[in-house]
Amino acid sequence: MSIGFRELLFLIVLIAMPVSSYWFVFRPQNTDIEAARKEIEHKEQMLEKLAKATARNDDLKKINEEIAAGISTVESRLPDNKEVDVILGQVSTVARSSRLALPKVRSANPVPSAKYMEQPLEMLVTGDFDDFYRFLTKVEELDRITRVPDMKIKKINDVDGAIEATFTLSIYFEPAAAATANAGTGGER
Repeated sequence: MSIGFRELLFLIVLIAMPVSSYWFVFRPQNTDIEAARKEIEHKEQMLEKLAKATARNDDLKKINEEIAAGISTVESRLPDNKEVDVILGQVSTVARSSRLALPKVRSANPVPSAKYMEQPLEMLVTGDFDDFYRFLTKVEELDRITRVPDMKIKKINDVDGAIEATFTLSIYFEPAAAATANAGTGGER
């Protein structure tokens, strides 16, 4: 069998068809398919990140609610400026029940502290040190927020265990304007 020109031409066309099909049809389609796979993979990764972020949003919402409840609890411990005298009466009662003499209480001007006010009360108490310690622990247990920014304790020489304590008791309170505004909004802050 001899291969002639026609047969050779037919063989070349027969081989050229699959090669040209691969080059002009299948190769571009494979490139498009690979690009689509990469895009799908990228979108799946973005969906995973979105799912994680959404789960974290629920956690953040819960944490924000807990923080808001904590703030409400702290703010409920802040009296308005009308109640500062009541707290001073409570402190005086605690001092008497702790067997301390409270000969001197001087009120200074209220000082702004963030959006609240701080009422410093300069106090002088005398009595036994153990009673003074009991007094401080009872003041710490009061419902309202207080602090003692400075304190000086001096021993009274002629009596064993007797002291004289000079300290500032600061009471935090809500200014009257803010208290009425919060009352007008249903107490929400």
